Amino acid sequence: MSVPEGFSILNITGTFTMNKTLSDDTDEVLRLQGVGWAKRRLISYATITLYIKHYKDDEGIEHVDIDQKLTGGIPGTTENRTLIWKERHNEDHLFGPVIGKSRRVKVEELEGEEEWLKTGWSEDTIEHGVIQAYAESDTAKSGTTWIANQTWGVEVLNDERRYIRHLHFTGPGGEDIKARLVYDYYGPN
Repeated sequence: MSVPEGFSILNITGTFTMNKTLSDDTDEVLRLQGVGWAKRRLISYATITLYIKHYKDDEGIEHVDIDQKLTGGIPGTTENRTLIWKERHNEDHLFGPVIGKSRRVKVEELEGEEEWLKTGWSEDTIEHGVIQAYAESDTAKSGTTWIANQTWGVEVLNDERRYIRHLHFTGPGGEDIKARLVYDYYGPN
């Protein structure tokens, strides 16, 4: 389902469900991140819902807090992102120790980044900048190495404006995977 009129990357607050028909398969990404076969199988059947709260604090700093829920008894994850491009360490029950950073950035400022992260966005997303969410395994703690670099925004897909994420994933053996994650909008939180 498309996002409502007036929805933009400036405020992505809402409830979203991953549209697995329109999204690219992420099983190989999960495998390379160390998620076991049984859990990946459960995830493939689960409905993934994001409850997003996007706001600015008293100092004007943008925050995106995401509570992710999965059906089938699989614990979800919580992401509390501050868009200041500063590394934050997190212990994720699914991915293990992770180092991440996030920011709002104009696509032309994504120097050295894949075109995949820069293209396809709506005019208003280009105008206001995408949200870049970068995460990597904390190799010293996890014993594995991977990088997940994402850009988030609004994209027109099949004549509908949708909240979408572009993922560029680099695995422990240099595997290079690009995926588009498409979300259906289900309303405000």
